Amino acid sequence: MTALTGLTHAAARLARIPDAALLLAARLFPAALFWQSGRTKMAGWRLSDNALFLFEDEYRLPLIDPAVAAHLAALAEHLFPLLLVAGFATRLSALALLTMTAVIQLFVYPAAWPTHGVWATCFLLLIARGAGSWSLDAALARRFGGR
Repeated sequence: MTALTGLTHAAARLARIPDAALLLAARLFPAALFWQSGRTKMAGWRLSDNALFLFEDEYRLPLIDPAVAAHLAALAEHLFPLLLVAGFATRLSALALLTMTAVIQLFVYPAAWPTHGVWATCFLLLIARGAGSWSLDAALARRFGGR
């Protein structure tokens, strides 16, 4: 077996990875990352003082009060990852987290573009393709005949 033949066989095997598995990975891994970020903003059931401090002194988003931004970020980093894991309202959740990623990239950590690019790729894939067949979105579409 030549090296080229071996590569061809390997490529053929990799091409058999189900789209549902790839879309599940695109949902789970960014969801875990955003969930963990959301957990760092909380002290029990309330926003931590440290999170508020970061939004006031380090993040400094334009056009929005730091306390409001901190609360919205904490809510979004808990809600949308849960929806992604379940594969429910996937396109909407991915769009929301893509928007958060863009805000983080533009206003908070512009030098972290490689990391944000990976997140954005996952979210764009989900926006374009949906959650895949291993999701509540797909189960609901099968049950109610939608897409």
